[in-house]
Amino acid sequence: MVSKAKKSVALPAIVDLDSLDGIRDGLIDAIEEGPVTVNAGAVERVSTNALLMLISAAETSRKNQFEFRIEQPSAAMTTAIERLGLGAQFSGMMEQ
Repeated sequence: MVSKAKKSVALPAIVDLDSLDGIRDGLIDAIEEGPVTVNAGAVERVSTNALLMLISAAETSRKNQFEFRIEQPSAAMTTAIERLGLGAQFSGMMEQ
């Protein structure tokens, strides 16, 4: 069995409606090819839609039987997740 290379997607400081299209396109390509790591260390502000998109990407990745991880989520991102009550959805994919 050939091991798939892990793809990495870095989130920008501001993850809002203006940046979602580019991030989504990168995620779609990555989750079709293999395991994905999302670097969220630089995030200063994140929209609800962006968090929902990450949950959707993780689910698609799981359906494709690939790992999906969010590495080093910033304090701003973890605070947004907690405020929106999405902790359970993100708990299995977050790595400090």
